[in-house]
Amino acid sequence: MSTHTPQQTTEKVAKKKPRSFKGLLASVGRFIVSSPMPFIVLIIGAINGFLWQTHSQIAIWIFLLLIAYAVVDALLGIVRDIRHGHVGVDLLAIVAILATTVVGEYWAAWIVVLMIYSGDAIEDFAQNRAGRNLTALVDAAPQIAHVLRDAGSTSQPEAGSANTTQKDSRTPADVYTSSLYDADKSTDPLTGERLDYAEGLLNFHVPDYTADPNASDRCVILPSEDHSNGWNTVDVDKVRIGDRLVVKPGETVPVNGVLLSEQATVDLSMINGEPVPVDVYRGGHISSGAVNGSDTLTMQATATAAASQYQKILQLVKTAQESRATVVKTADMLAVPFTVISLIIAFLAWFFAGDPLRFAQVLVLATPCPLLIAAPVAYMGGTGRLAKIGVIIKTQDVLENLGNVSHIFFDKTGTLTRKRPEVSRIDVLPVASKHFGFSADDILRLAGPLEAYSVHILAKGISLSATNLIRDKHLERPSVEGAREESGNGTVGRVDGHEVKVGRLSFVAQATSESADATLFAPLAPNEMVAYVSVDGELVARIVLSDFARSNSVTAVRRLRDLGIKRLSMLTGDNFASATAIADQVGISDVHAQLLPEEKVDALKNAQRDSLPKQSKLWLFLRHLVGAPTPAAVTMMVGDGVNDAPVLASATIGVAMTDGSTTAASESAQVVIMNDDIEMVPAAILISRQTKRTMLQAVLAGLGLAIVLMVCAAFNFIPVVVGAFLQEVIDVMSILWGLTAIVDRKK
Repeated sequence: MSTHTPQQTTEKVAKKKPRSFKGLLASVGRFIVSSPMPFIVLIIGAINGFLWQTHSQIAIWIFLLLIAYAVVDALLGIVRDIRHGHVGVDLLAIVAILATTVVGEYWAAWIVVLMIYSGDAIEDFAQNRAGRNLTALVDAAPQIAHVLRDAGSTSQPEAGSANTTQKDSRTPADVYTSSLYDADKSTDPLTGERLDYAEGLLNFHVPDYTADPNASDRCVILPSEDHSNGWNTVDVDKVRIGDRLVVKPGETVPVNGVLLSEQATVDLSMINGEPVPVDVYRGGHISSGAVNGSDTLTMQATATAAASQYQKILQLVKTAQESRATVVKTADMLAVPFTVISLIIAFLAWFFAGDPLRFAQVLVLATPCPLLIAAPVAYMGGTGRLAKIGVIIKTQDVLENLGNVSHIFFDKTGTLTRKRPEVSRIDVLPVASKHFGFSADDILRLAGPLEAYSVHILAKGISLSATNLIRDKHLERPSVEGAREESGNGTVGRVDGHEVKVGRLSFVAQATSESADATLFAPLAPNEMVAYVSVDGELVARIVLSDFARSNSVTAVRRLRDLGIKRLSMLTGDNFASATAIADQVGISDVHAQLLPEEKVDALKNAQRDSLPKQSKLWLFLRHLVGAPTPAAVTMMVGDGVNDAPVLASATIGVAMTDGSTTAASESAQVVIMNDDIEMVPAAILISRQTKRTMLQAVLAGLGLAIVLMVCAAFNFIPVVVGAFLQEVIDVMSILWGLTAIVDRKK
């Protein structure tokens, strides 16, 4: 478990200490322990160097034993590769070892053996280096949790004790919801903005609570800061919804939950890459993977470990690590024709020269490592580089497809615009005061608590405004019963005994058409959006919210056009005037507005027919050569990962944007942007293209150089021992070039 504080994390980001000589020796020692065979082969070579002049027969027998071991080990490796679905082409190395041994070139055979094992060591190093950013995420995963003992445990305090726990009939979600309105307002020390403890609810999806049949169906209420009752330390997988947890200073939050302490400072850098600590207040949502600050905090679990934020991120990371991009699979397949070409050159050299030594001279230069090692190393490096900037992908195929995107669709609200529109005014109809006696404040007071049960971006702004109103004017919080959200339409429930609906006009007042808005209310400004409110079936008001484009949306759109992606569209359920206003601000001309979720899917599918990716003719030919399918249109949908789930799933690549405070690993998205930065969209596309370019350079340069040198060896220009060394040089150069995919580049 991680034990660093947010301050320490920030310092590490700001200034990385140089490695000491002792640390360097330790790293070398670990490398030798993890890959001992290259060093064993070197030691055998040194011993045989002393024996060669005086005891050559002994040296030859030592070489033969080493060669026999290497051949058997390589054959077993081929079998393992084939079982795992990879192409086992170490056959070239085996034939080269046997050929050099037969012609008596034992030192050349030794070099080939050294090449095999050093190649494995270099591959391990390159894979580990390329995947370092991914490994850091995995290593930081929470492993344990401190669960406060409940009232039924053997450590329960005696009756009358100040710490005696009490049973409560509410579910954890109920406790969470009600506790939000009991807290006071505070100020964010980072931004100076006033915050409410209830703000956490705006990012919280109330979970379905299912009681464990083997446990109590009541949640246990404990004093938030009193730990004298003790806790049990358990594996994180054993945490259940409703458990009260203690997180000590420097520890990682084990599961998603609700903060019960008055305040906590957490570091979200492992989630969204931001090194600045964040303050969370009582009732606020706190994600697994966050690192607690200097004070112990208490929280209540709202999800199991498997369903929590960080564990879902880890699942994406592990899937990406284990996957192989189509381009890497194609490179694997190209190793087969390369093997055939190498054998043809070797046999032709032997046939025309009449000397079997020529066969060995050619084969010691035949190296498929640029294909087998450089290609996957490059893609692992690209995947890790994405993780470093806060972009998590599900598979490496996604990394390949990112570079081929030809049409990008953006959701408007919360994606191109700010995360939370603000309530600007409430337009109240005469029926509200005449029949119900409701003012604008009354409308907001009824609608806000109901909207707390919605995950829609407009609902967050309404709920926050209502919470501030109730607190500032010391109003009574209304009771909410039977609240539910109808996706794409709105929220309905009983509030203070009235049936209240908030959402689309056609939803809240079934007998009213959308066109009636113009006759009932004044026209909206282009940057305004509305949610309509009905009480007991009567339309009473509309809540108007203002929306503004993100400050960096224009930059992101411009960078996408600079990357050659000209087809940019907006898909939104908001009115056309509002959508057009934002589109004009950010530079998008193709606008599809007033769409239901299913209409967004239809719009995307219709556009997919015309969106064809750009592929180099050489790569298309190579794919055709090995029977790979011709790439189809590649479309991307960028949204918040909640209400956009259907269209995210329909696009070739679905991109969910989050700020790290909400559950981000959307089941429907292939890419998750953890730092809520829209500029990560063009950055991810650029990294994809750079990764593929680096991979092709490593592969084509390595194979091209190997073929040229094999032809030279066929004409006896390169001695067999020299050729064996040159082959190792080609391998190292190709793999290290593939590893440069982890290097940040602007173009």
